[in-house]
Amino acid sequence: MDEITVTLPDGSSRRVPAGTTPGEIAAGISPRLAKAALAAAVDDRLVDLGFPLRQDARVRIVTPDSPEGLHVYRHSTAHLLAAAVTNLFPGAQCGIGPATDEGFFYDFIVDRPFVPEDLEAIEKKMRELAAQDLPYERQMLDREEAKQFFSGRGEPLKVQLIDEKTEGRSEVSCYTIKDRDTFVDFCVGPHVPSSGRLKAFTLLNASNAYWKGDARNQPMQRIYGTAFFSDKELQAHLQRLEEAKKRDHRKVGKDVGLFTFHPWAPGATFWLDKGTTLYNTLADYMRAVLFPAGYVELKTPLIYNKALWETSGHWQHYRDNMFLVSGRDGEEMGVKAMNCPGHMLVFGSEMRSYKDLPLRFHEQTPLHRNEASGVLSGLTRVRQFSQDDAHCFVTDEQIAPEVEALLRLVQRVYGDFGLEYSAKLSTRPAEFLGEIATWDRAEAALKQALATSGQKYTIDEGDGAFYGPKIDFDITDAIGRKWQCATIQLDYQMPQRFDLKYVGADNAEHRPVVIHRAIFGSFERFIALMIEHYAGAFPLWLAPVQVVVLPIADRHLDYARNVVQRLHAAGLKAELDERQEKIGYKIREAQLQKIPYMLVAGDRESSDGTVSVRSRTGGDQGSRMIEEFITAALSEVREKKAPPAAAA
Repeated sequence: MDEITVTLPDGSSRRVPAGTTPGEIAAGISPRLAKAALAAAVDDRLVDLGFPLRQDARVRIVTPDSPEGLHVYRHSTAHLLAAAVTNLFPGAQCGIGPATDEGFFYDFIVDRPFVPEDLEAIEKKMRELAAQDLPYERQMLDREEAKQFFSGRGEPLKVQLIDEKTEGRSEVSCYTIKDRDTFVDFCVGPHVPSSGRLKAFTLLNASNAYWKGDARNQPMQRIYGTAFFSDKELQAHLQRLEEAKKRDHRKVGKDVGLFTFHPWAPGATFWLDKGTTLYNTLADYMRAVLFPAGYVELKTPLIYNKALWETSGHWQHYRDNMFLVSGRDGEEMGVKAMNCPGHMLVFGSEMRSYKDLPLRFHEQTPLHRNEASGVLSGLTRVRQFSQDDAHCFVTDEQIAPEVEALLRLVQRVYGDFGLEYSAKLSTRPAEFLGEIATWDRAEAALKQALATSGQKYTIDEGDGAFYGPKIDFDITDAIGRKWQCATIQLDYQMPQRFDLKYVGADNAEHRPVVIHRAIFGSFERFIALMIEHYAGAFPLWLAPVQVVVLPIADRHLDYARNVVQRLHAAGLKAELDERQEKIGYKIREAQLQKIPYMLVAGDRESSDGTVSVRSRTGGDQGSRMIEEFITAALSEVREKKAPPAAAA
């Protein structure tokens, strides 16, 4: 019998018969490993434990402690959900059912929307199937045979997926969960060995969806769920979800009067007065940070001829995500979806010298992306937004010091907001533009900058953009969720596409390198993050209303107005609550509006020239002279104090 060599993660190797499976290898290492095994990585490709090894390979057993373990576990739970739905709802058509960072979902075409009682019944059926410890079996079918099989079952969506995802292949991968009603799904896997491995899971809710997220396509019902390796982890996650509901930026933003939406402008935000103040505070803050760092602000057109987008490559690769318009003479145009092509035109508008570099362009004008209606969600997924966008034009030698400066900039900004974050370096993907040697130099420059700045990071192999490697930053909010925000991306391709040049010290022409970078990302998404991180209770320097003055009675109105005027003159954002309501009611309203400070004005305060200070978190702070309060408040604003995020 032929033998092959299997190399394990510790560097050891063993000879085994060809056809041996990773599950058998795990059993040969230890019974404990075999019991914990979920799947395997063979030469970095995830496979089932029953995958037959036919040639020498590196093998790593995937367990709950592996980075991929939870993804495999949740993907398998999504299939269990689909098996339960098709069991209880004969005729239901299955769409897609991926694992996500928070759990999993599966889309179905059914005769009517799912109701809470349906979810209870489906979860009960899932637990019954799990208790039966049914095997997940992989079958390879002839491609045309598979299409006929799913067509005969009345599942045209699966036929469409096979057509799209397996073009040029002779066979396709399908999985079965065999019980009384065998469930079959087109899927590349891998999955856990059997349903009995799935213990801690629950269904969360159902919602309307569309096939491929496009409202022009078939309406569907999406069921969301989550799964963990233990009930303890599951319960902790459910508690976080409850906290997240209280912090939901769509609810909090409405409650405190920041923004609204209207169906006549889908995916576009109506910023109300307080929201506009918050937006402008962030925009002005970023300008104050960037201008001393050598940035210049641009304002480029919103609509360009398609020639620009053809040159940048977006017309070929991104046109479906753009809003397209036509001029009176039939000229084809595209609404700006990103700032970088316009910045290339500005750089190329005059001859540049090496003495001009680094040249740093910053812009905050609106961008528009034609997102599918099914994916729009509050401020986190919109069609109109602005970014704290910048493009730094540098020489090859300037890459490392410029990226190091950008890393310090990220550290400063997130420090001002009291945000914890992590960094990851994404390297050359399988499909890329340019030369490998150029990529190697670029990745080395990023690693050098990360090391010099002392920034800890992980490496995300193969996840770079097609035009260059990048550093991405994930923010962790007050309840432990991660948000991808800042990014620093090297780009050698766009300067070449736009034929950008500068004259070097040798009087010869050279090609600059562009660093795309954003720290907030989009203002809209960053504000959503801030709302949920602080549960709407912003620190003083960010709060759209920093102080509210509360006269106890009408006879105190003139004095209260004078206090507001003095606060405004000092640069504080203050309001006057002159409603004829009891003071207790006014205080409660201010608390609900999450205003940092309340200044109560009554007889004693009017005669003494003082105010009675109440803070949002500390309650009654006693009486103070107005100037004393102003001095302390301005100091708090200057220091950008970011107290621990408040409870929802």
